Amino acid sequence: MRIYCSSMRGKGYNILDERYADIIIDIAHEKVDRPFQYRIPESLREQVAEGSCVRVPFGAGNRLRKGYVVAVKDTAEFDSSKIKEIDSVETGGVSVEGRQILLAAFLKRNYGSTMIQALKTVLPAKVSVRALERKSVRLAIGRDEAKEALLVLEKKHQTARARLLKELLSVDCLPYALVTGKLNVSSAAVKALAEQHIISVDTEKKLRNPIRIQADGAEKKCLSPAQQKAVDTVLSDFAAGIRKTYLLHGITGSGKTEVYMHLIEGVLKRGRQAIVLIPEIALTYQTLMRFYSRFGDRVSVMNSTLSAGEKYDQCERAKRGEIDIIIGPRSALFTPFPNIGLIVMDEEHENSYKSESSPKYHARETAEEVARMHGASVVLGSATPSLEASYRAERGAYTKLSLTERLTGGQLPAVHVVDLRKELKEGNRSIFSRKLQELLDDRLTKKQQSMLFINRRGYAGFVSCRACGHVMKCPHCSVSLSEHKGGRLICHYCGYEEPAVRSCPVCKSPYISGFRAGTQQIEEKLKELYPKARVLRMDADTTKQKESYEKILAAFAGGEADILIGTQMIVKGHDFPNVTLVGVLAADLSLSVGDYRAAERTFQLLVQAAGRAGRGVLSGEVVIQTYQPGNAAIVHAAAQDYKGFYEEEILYRELLRYPPVCNMMAVQIFAKEEKAGEELAKKLAELAESFQDTAQRADRRLLVIGPAPAAVGRVNDIFRFVFYVKYENYDTLVKVKDKIEERAASMQLKNEVLQIDFNPVNAF
Repeated sequence: MRIYCSSMRGKGYNILDERYADIIIDIAHEKVDRPFQYRIPESLREQVAEGSCVRVPFGAGNRLRKGYVVAVKDTAEFDSSKIKEIDSVETGGVSVEGRQILLAAFLKRNYGSTMIQALKTVLPAKVSVRALERKSVRLAIGRDEAKEALLVLEKKHQTARARLLKELLSVDCLPYALVTGKLNVSSAAVKALAEQHIISVDTEKKLRNPIRIQADGAEKKCLSPAQQKAVDTVLSDFAAGIRKTYLLHGITGSGKTEVYMHLIEGVLKRGRQAIVLIPEIALTYQTLMRFYSRFGDRVSVMNSTLSAGEKYDQCERAKRGEIDIIIGPRSALFTPFPNIGLIVMDEEHENSYKSESSPKYHARETAEEVARMHGASVVLGSATPSLEASYRAERGAYTKLSLTERLTGGQLPAVHVVDLRKELKEGNRSIFSRKLQELLDDRLTKKQQSMLFINRRGYAGFVSCRACGHVMKCPHCSVSLSEHKGGRLICHYCGYEEPAVRSCPVCKSPYISGFRAGTQQIEEKLKELYPKARVLRMDADTTKQKESYEKILAAFAGGEADILIGTQMIVKGHDFPNVTLVGVLAADLSLSVGDYRAAERTFQLLVQAAGRAGRGVLSGEVVIQTYQPGNAAIVHAAAQDYKGFYEEEILYRELLRYPPVCNMMAVQIFAKEEKAGEELAKKLAELAESFQDTAQRADRRLLVIGPAPAAVGRVNDIFRFVFYVKYENYDTLVKVKDKIEERAASMQLKNEVLQIDFNPVNAF
């Protein structure tokens, strides 16, 4: 009788005193998309644990394959008589690869995806790239023999070979590129001498280093008392073996980066490595410069601008111990360091920390899991922490650290809120308010720099009145309605819709429509107003080329421009001492999108934007232009009042059961046929509703909203539907997710695709 290993299907089988391991086979094949279960022999029970590397018989030929244990269980999930045994355990504890396999299993379990999608997320791509080679040429014979060989070559008039030999008699080793370049010796001549065993050509494989900057060593700065307290708290806990997640809430310009560097230095002294996460590629240049100045070539970078070869080589350098610090966006979290001691997540509130492709993980929770695996600490830093982080700190899950003073000793910038409704009434139809124009004139005269920010990416078709500022909102969800083609206003959360309006329902003004603006349009208008001003623009169009971020930022930092115009990428984390004016041209673009996070996102953007002004010795000013000057997010942002905003916003989240008070799962359905997609969405929503416990209070039960068409109902002839499931307990939502995935798998869908997103950061 032939015995087969089982895939993870079927009912549980309880066998007395038996233990089983779910194992991912180390095979580069997309069809191996599930764990296989093996029996753990009694002799190996003490050695097999999650993450262990094992050898197992696989396939009909029982060929021994390497595998990684992702779970250890007491129950067989298939007929135990057909389950094979683990052959052996690789020694050395949980390997780097083992931890990555475990991390992939965590992503699959907690966020919903296939195992292969999770593995592709955490494992460095095995790409076919040519290794960089460094060749050198040296003598293969003694000096006396070489002198005799030189005389022979000169007699034969083999001048190129003689020239090379003469150089090697004066220098021990020459780079191959110099030989074939400056010395003008052909590769054929080099080969001939090598074949005669007169010289040898040595080849050394070199890993790519993407850092192409020169930075002088920076002296450590003296810490302020608040900074020192934050550093001492984390490092004393670390020395005592206490591992926590810390929320470093520091106002803009309070020196969070210096705290990070002191913490990293402390961790490096203990032989551990550090990961520094940043939300935008645009921040890489300045952050890298500061870290490279302090830590030298032990620092590297990981982001999407690197070539496939550069990315792979950074992973290899990390494994070999050639680097200790990696800087990059969320994907840098999966750098295969052997012994991570600290993970820093700067600007932790940023949406870019959430993956928009499966598995739709959030870097914050994933960083905590990576830290748990390595026995590391996590530091979350922000001037405007996410409500999730603050909520957890309020409840003791995170330890809060505060920096409340600017290091320069200066005050936070003065903020002017300009009512665009008033500007319109008084005849100013320009995108620049009179106050902003006045201050721009002043800065150009004083040779100081200005930044103009427009959140173009926040545009989502919302409709507002230019006369009174009224925004068309859903009566059921407290989010704005979005303008769709065909003259309909639709809510993307519950599906409510109504006809488009031609006049404002509040003040009857005809000036009601969707708001549109762009950086290129602003640049043109600005040049009309100030033809002599030097203007730089930074957005998706001007940063397509590799290193374009660095070039624009370096030019602005070097004083080559008076005004920098840009989208979100210019307001996050940059430090330009000569910037004394920041203009936010249309705060309403992010305030009125159809998303429950709109107020939080607007508050964060405005505070971050204001924080770019007056970071040097010169004081700064900020102009916020809006049609809704009385909105709570704008009022609190102008006052730099995080506590006031948090307390008001968390009440709203509690009332409507939104994260972080309640967890929320979005289930998206993509279908070729509209009716089939709609029916599938209804069936899966009904399945989710079956988890309701009617014995609970109505306001505490599991809640299903929808299904409804997605924000963009059809893309490339694919119809899109969504429904939301709200419940306080995250593990219960994971169980709902598992059942939905199980039902979808049993239906053997061909023309429909399912995606699941926990606590989404964008409306669908």
